[in-house]
Amino acid sequence: MYAAEALKMEEPGRIEPSASLSARDFGRLSRFIYDTCGIKMPDVKKTMLEARLQKRLRSLGMHSFTDYCDFLFSQEGLDRELVPMLDMVTTNKTDFFREPDHFHYLTQAVLPEWVKRHPIGTLAIWSAGCSSGEEPYTLAMVLSEFAARNPGFDFKILATDISTRVLDKAKTAIYNESQVEPVAIELKKKYLLRSKDRASGMVRIVPELRAKVNFRRLNFMDDDFGMREPLDIIFCRNVIIYFDRPTQERLLQRFHRNMKPGSYIFMGHSETLSGLDVPLVSVYPTVYRKPR
Repeated sequence: MYAAEALKMEEPGRIEPSASLSARDFGRLSRFIYDTCGIKMPDVKKTMLEARLQKRLRSLGMHSFTDYCDFLFSQEGLDRELVPMLDMVTTNKTDFFREPDHFHYLTQAVLPEWVKRHPIGTLAIWSAGCSSGEEPYTLAMVLSEFAARNPGFDFKILATDISTRVLDKAKTAIYNESQVEPVAIELKKKYLLRSKDRASGMVRIVPELRAKVNFRRLNFMDDDFGMREPLDIIFCRNVIIYFDRPTQERLLQRFHRNMKPGSYIFMGHSETLSGLDVPLVSVYPTVYRKPR
């Protein structure tokens, strides 16, 4: 039954009760989410999962999570519903210049050394788990400023996320003024365009910066990330905290395979590689390097 048909059957003024997520259906969904994208879904997340997926039930005109699970696990459901479901499940929290000491270390230590080894060249950097684009656009600003001081230096940024919803927002590069508060005023003047409707309070990243970032969807559970060449730097911050330790280790080993010797990976300040079997060396708080 679809939503339009269901509404015809409801009595005037009657509010359709929300479906509840049974322990059985939660178990089916949590196992599927873990197998599909590696995200842990312990029992304490049941209420959160139920609230987020209510939107999908309403969109599909379904009245029970059992019907939703049966549809999701069918071939038609996998084709049509997998991506929208993951969009609802994934958590997306980011800011411009989040954890600013990382950008200081990048410009003061990592980039000068890279330029010495590559007087003319293009730095390849990956924002893994880019959410709505604040991190890759922050990187584009920082790298553009460095390029202005270092002729011959160029860069390209790959930005990926599993959520098509946040990727669509990232590609538009439109933010409200409160979101860009962490950006220094001189960078705002160079890299942000204000809306013609000043009352809207919206700004947009300039086209020159947008052109430096390539967005695409990527699932960390894929065996092949589709990288055409190894990377110089990876920013994967506040992402692996959603995975269990075995999944973290497998993911970081995949990262390692896609890194050049001597390249860097920046992790979130609440994350650590301690105890993981990954051949990366700590060089700065939550910054690791692949040995040459």
